[in-house]
Amino acid sequence: MKRKTIFFSILFTLALILVGCTKASTNEKKEDTLVIGTLTTPHGEILEHVKPLLAKEGVKLEIKNFDDYILPNKALADKDIDANYFQHVPFFEQAIKENGYEFANAGAVHVEPMGLYSKKIKSLDDLKNGATIITSNSVSDWGRIITILQNADLVKVKEGVAIETASFEDIEDNPKNLKFEHSIDPSLLTSAYNNEEGELVAINANFAYQAKLNPVKDALLLEEDNSPYGNIIAVRKEDKDDPRIKKLIKVLHNEDVQNWILEKWDGSVKPVSADQ
Repeated sequence: MKRKTIFFSILFTLALILVGCTKASTNEKKEDTLVIGTLTTPHGEILEHVKPLLAKEGVKLEIKNFDDYILPNKALADKDIDANYFQHVPFFEQAIKENGYEFANAGAVHVEPMGLYSKKIKSLDDLKNGATIITSNSVSDWGRIITILQNADLVKVKEGVAIETASFEDIEDNPKNLKFEHSIDPSLLTSAYNNEEGELVAINANFAYQAKLNPVKDALLLEEDNSPYGNIIAVRKEDKDDPRIKKLIKVLHNEDVQNWILEKWDGSVKPVSADQ
């Protein structure tokens, strides 16, 4: 009887050790794996490129691709992912305002210049009175598009209005009587362009790339280099100082990585400093 007691005691102890090892292994895996939500291009391609670099830093990068601008933030809030990389600062701030997200900006990575494209006209000289400008329904992009148009002397906003947050109702001077259609989802802008639905279509760069458009080469109007619309790594507030996030930001700002980004997209994706 005594032998049986000793035997079962040993088995129980071994079981506890195995459970402890399993938990330690699980915790280690959770600690070393970073799950990030993103868009396929250019964000997803950039993350795939830095995967090996991050692995050398002891972090396994797991990438989850999305095809819209809503789900990556929802997934982050629901703790389905650890971070996301797809949005610029005004969009990020608007999402927090509208949804009450407890998010933090962990650092900017790059700027994708917004461009206005056309299949109907070859130059701005051909832009007729009453022409239609098609933009997305993303409010955070309206000021960005208005800035491009104002820099081209096509419109002017009311005095005292902050142009970064301006809406089309804030346009005071519109000499060509341009009409603005802004009810389309960002992912459908390339379809509007291909269907020649407007004289100019403002397309976010990531969707432009998917349609084989290069903003620098193909846009009739292009955002200037001093754009404040850096695409950032977004995290939950409690994770801003997570070592895995800091390592990700570090490798994304590696000089070789930034040079690769410039070469890969012919200079149309521009790396920026983390605090931009």
